[in-house]
Amino acid sequence: MIQRFRYKFIALSTSALVFVILTIVGSLCAFTYYRAHKEVQSVLTILVNNDGQIPRKGVQVDSYNQPQFSREGLHQYRYFTVITGQDNKISEIQDDQIATISPRDARIMTNRVVKKKIKTGQIYYHGVTYAYKTRQTRGQQVIVFLDETLLMARTRSLMHTGLILGLVVLILYTIVLTLYSKRAIQPIIQAEQRQKEFITNASHELKTPLTVISANNEMQEIIGGENEWTTSTRQQVERLTKLINNLVSLARMQEQPTTTMVPVNVSKVAREAAGSFKSVISAGQKQFKVKIKDDLIVNADENYLRELINILLDNANKYCDPNGEVDLTVAQANYGRNIVLRVANSYQDGQKIDVKKLFNRFYRVDESHTQGKKSGFGIGLSMAEYIVKMFKGKITAKYADGKLAFNVTLKEAGK
Repeated sequence: MIQRFRYKFIALSTSALVFVILTIVGSLCAFTYYRAHKEVQSVLTILVNNDGQIPRKGVQVDSYNQPQFSREGLHQYRYFTVITGQDNKISEIQDDQIATISPRDARIMTNRVVKKKIKTGQIYYHGVTYAYKTRQTRGQQVIVFLDETLLMARTRSLMHTGLILGLVVLILYTIVLTLYSKRAIQPIIQAEQRQKEFITNASHELKTPLTVISANNEMQEIIGGENEWTTSTRQQVERLTKLINNLVSLARMQEQPTTTMVPVNVSKVAREAAGSFKSVISAGQKQFKVKIKDDLIVNADENYLRELINILLDNANKYCDPNGEVDLTVAQANYGRNIVLRVANSYQDGQKIDVKKLFNRFYRVDESHTQGKKSGFGIGLSMAEYIVKMFKGKITAKYADGKLAFNVTLKEAGK
């Protein structure tokens, strides 16, 4: 359990860092793209307002007071200008600031812009993106085309650099976190270990006074005969003894780092468990329906598998409605190479419970529903869940059609 908590801690911490890195890099790239787009529009506006020429006296407008918009700075951009008449015929092409565009290319691109009838936008030509802007002046139209390649290359370069740096940081962070995660959760490990030691030690210490109480109660019954007080004492001793045994069993299961998994005939184990519960369930005027497919094999520990089935059957018997029905089914799943073990019981008040809490330690449903004094301690289902996890399986609880059902899915042996 501690190891799973450690892995979950590493996964959550790494996921949080991934989110932070993606947020930072994404925001930086978005801002850079926005600035590049604004720069393109600003350059186009300056050029188109000056008939496609760099202003002779520099840019005097306050919104263009950045260094790249000075007279010298504007020479860094690759652009060309086309001037057309009212009939959209090209009268002049200014291509001094670009070397990759021929007059023929300029005519083709101008025709595309004229057909679009949009004053500003983008066109793609020979794999290159050109931003353009048009302006009507003195009976003619000025169209300025600006090559965005260099500007967008800065954005892509920043994006790649950010992603690479983010990946490097993420890898280094994960390595450091993995190395120091055990130290970080050391207090939790110590608390868990102390809890297990307390349960084990307290259980051993409680067994002695329980034995004395039981012996004194038996002597009292021999001398004065059995009465309601001695009966109540015996029942409470039995309940406390069972609680102690369950706590010790759960603590021992958690102490085992690994479990030896071997092929086990779950059909045979389930039939044996059903046979031992048949008389107990029938004595309560309840029906017991068993449907087990032959020779189903799973990878498990036979003792723990038997304990798992016993816990589920015992729980079903306790919480089954009077004159109700208990079902035990073992079959192959409809999908995949899995074996499904299903234990269900009639339970009219099942819609009132939260099935997600049934596996919580010490959680119990309303005791008024249990028969007599057979209510448990809320440990059995917690133990069942832990056993299924040791088998690398899955256990779920579901209430439907008046029945509370526990479904255990285990991998078929050899699959």
